[in-house]
This record gives sequence, C-alpha cells and structure tokens, in this order.
Amino acid sequence: MKFPNPLKNSKGLLGMLGTRQFWAFFGTGVIVSVAYIDPGNWGTSISAGATFNYSLLWVIWLSSAMAMLFQYLSGKIGIAGYSLPELVSLRWKSRNLVFAYWVLAEISILATDLAEFLGIAVALELLFGIPLAVGAILAIFDVLLLLFLTRRDFRTLEYAIIFFVSAIGLGYVYEMLITRPALDLALAGSLVPSMQPGMVFIVVGIIGAVIMPHALFVHSWLMKNKAKAFSRTIDKKTALGFHTVDTVFSLFVAALINAAILIMAAAAFYATGIPVATLEEAYRTLTPLFGPLASIVFAVALLLSGISSSITGTLAGQSIMESLTDFKVSATVRRIVTRVINLVPLLVAIYLKIEPLDILVYSQVALSLLIPLPLIPLIYYTSKKEIMGDLANTKLTTAVAIASGALIICLNIYLLYAVVAG
Repeated sequence: MKFPNPLKNSKGLLGMLGTRQFWAFFGTGVIVSVAYIDPGNWGTSISAGATFNYSLLWVIWLSSAMAMLFQYLSGKIGIAGYSLPELVSLRWKSRNLVFAYWVLAEISILATDLAEFLGIAVALELLFGIPLAVGAILAIFDVLLLLFLTRRDFRTLEYAIIFFVSAIGLGYVYEMLITRPALDLALAGSLVPSMQPGMVFIVVGIIGAVIMPHALFVHSWLMKNKAKAFSRTIDKKTALGFHTVDTVFSLFVAALINAAILIMAAAAFYATGIPVATLEEAYRTLTPLFGPLASIVFAVALLLSGISSSITGTLAGQSIMESLTDFKVSATVRRIVTRVINLVPLLVAIYLKIEPLDILVYSQVALSLLIPLPLIPLIYYTSKKEIMGDLANTKLTTAVAIASGALIICLNIYLLYAVVAG
C-alpha cells in the first residue's frame, strides 16, 4: 500500500516534522485517537488480560493497524471536501433509507456514549465514593467542559485532548513499571495469534472498542473543516501527507495505551491468580499488590478517558445529525439529550446490580456489529475517482480495506452463530 510523501522535494518525513505548516495542521488524529482509549477499551482490555493473560495482544495490534487504514480513508474523504455522512446524504436517492441510516448511526453513538458515561461514573465512585447513580447524573454535565474548551477556537480543544492522552499514557507507563509484566509472554501474545474456546466474544469486543463506528464518521467531518481552513496555504496532496502522519502517529500511541491496559491486567491479575470481574475489584486489588498510588493512577486515567472520549462522541453525533437530517441543535442540547437517553438504561442496570465491566464489554460488541455501517460506504466512496479525484484509493489500498472489513464481518457472524447455537 502506497502512502503519499507530501514533501518529496524536500527532506521527507524529517523535513515535514520540521515545518510550522505540519504542526499547525496536526491534531485531528489526536482527537480521533481518544475514541480508541475510551472506557470501552478499558473494559475489553482488562477482561482480556485478566482472563486470557497476554494471549489476545495480537488482536489489539491487528485491530489498531486496520483502524489506521480506515481512519486514513476517512480523513481522505474530508480532504476531498466531504464528510462520510454528507456523502451518504448526497448520493443515496431514498430519503427513507437515509433516515434509517441516521437512526442506526445514532444507535452507534448511544452505545459509544454509554461506555464513556459509565466510565466517568465508575471513576467518580472509585476516587470520591460517589454512588454510581449520582455519578451517572453528574456525568451529564461534562458537556460544560466541551463548551469551555471550544468557546474561543477549536485549537484549544486539540491541545486539551493532547493533554488528556498524554496523562493517560503516562499513567499506564507508571502502571507498567510497577506491575513488571513478563515481556517474553507479551511478545509471544503479540506475534502468535491464538483463538481458544471462549475468546471470540472478547475478540469481537476488542475490535469494536478499537474500530469504533463513530470515529469513522467524525474523522472525515473534522478533516473537511480543517482542510477548508488551510486550503489557501496547503494543497490537497500535502494535506493528505500531513493527515497520514498525524493519523498513524496518534493511533499508534492509542494502540500502545490499549496494549498497556491489557498487559497491566495480565501482570497484575492473571499472573497473581486473583480473579477480577469488576472495575472496582481491579481498583481494590492494585492497592495491596502495588500500593495506593497504583489504584489512584488507575482511577484518574479512567476518569480522563471518559471525559476526553465524550468530547469526540459529541463531535461525531453533531457531524452525523447535521449531515443526515434537517435537525439543527447546539452541541449543548445534543450532549444533554444523548446523556439523558443513556441515563435510563444505566440507572436500570445499576438498580439490577449489573456489573459495569460487563456493560462496557457488551457495548463494545454491539459497536463491532455496527462497524459495517460506516465502513462499507467508506471503502466504496474512497475508491471512486469521480468523488475523490487524485485522492482515490489505489487498487491495493481498496483490496486491503475490503479484506480487513470482511474479516471483521466474518468474526461478527461467527459470534452471532455461536450465540444462537448456544
């Protein structure tokens, strides 16, 4: 697969990184990468490490590589002057079909937000002893943070996300240092794929947590706005090169954090023989094993993950609604409505004492089942020269994207068959 070299007449990658243009353009990939380290990722990665040791690390690396490709394609649509939801709205003739598509897209947003919502509520309970039901209500108001960060310019939001990702990453560097994982087993789990009985549910959950439908929608919308802002100073080919480096770097960092979560769970819980089935158990178990700071870092990182990924979720919802419908609402109203809708099933789950970790994993499996919703039109439209112009996919890029999408769909079908069969 051939990625562009936007500065082929200068010094290549090092030359690009040394330009002010690149750093002014940089940031969209970071906003999208937050979706890849949200509380849903915590749920699937902790479950994978605590249950199967390091055996499923290969799934994180594989799904992260596929995510880089798909986000590269999504950003290309934005550079070409469209967003993915906008293309669906423009190219599909049936308004009823577009409306149905919007409803399914909103379901993917709700599933995403449920994980983010729950992550904030659990973190508040762990850090401050706030009951889950009360924490769930408080989590509605993270929209105020979004408004504060974007009240002047969008660049402020990008800086804030960079801070959040850096803090989460540093938190897991600390967790990795104190848990002292078995690096030989981690390497084997990364390089040797295994699929033992009972793994498929977690495998599909990890894929849903990494390749999130809303992130595929929002990247094209964000990049469309950014490319438009830089259209006078950066041509499309150069913008594509900047976008490629931004995306690959940002998602690689997210992949490292996801892998670190699984590795920490394997080293802290599986290796010690301590069964961990809840986030609270994970938090409580870290203290006697590695000291109270380990537990605090764990909970703070979870809180930052929930808040930062909520911002990306809000932007995704806004992009979908404004492109697929005639509804026009502010980010504030949209965020509050989404949270209130999710508050009902969350409070019911709390009342029924359903474990938050289970809710997180199930929500990510649901997201995996919804991945084809943005993925199929994404691959189709980026392969069309009449839409993309010179930015259209090469045959190899399209072939790899189709093969990756087919793998995801086959795993989803296998999981559904396994559930039905019993």
